[in-house]
Amino acid sequence: MNFFAENLLIIPLISFIVTVIIKGILIKINTGKIEISKSLWSWGMPSVHSAVVVSLATAMAWKHWILSDEFALAITMTVIIIYDAINVRYEAWLHATAINKILWTEKFKELLWHLPSEAFAWSIVWVVVATVLYHL
Repeated sequence: MNFFAENLLIIPLISFIVTVIIKGILIKINTGKIEISKSLWSWGMPSVHSAVVVSLATAMAWKHWILSDEFALAITMTVIIIYDAINVRYEAWLHATAINKILWTEKFKELLWHLPSEAFAWSIVWVVVATVLYHL
């Protein structure tokens, strides 16, 4: 086995780093500014926390196969985190938007959630990244 297959934690760590870099590049393209701190925020795409759990679940699937307890734990955690990113934080966005309108201010952050299509598309990216790293 290769280094990554023997050290599964490195795969989500690399996914984390790559996601922060991609998000930073996208922020630079959209705003014209380099804003490193915004690359670490939980809003916007690609999703850092989703990248970490999807790549970990993928690595667990390759190492322990999909019928293993290890993969079951990893995929359950992944589903919960992505569900939260899409649904629970959508509801939080609705509340923040309503409160900000009532207060006539931008006191609460509104950019909290991810579209299902975004989460799905980026999940495929992290499955591919984890698969490539695992098989290097």
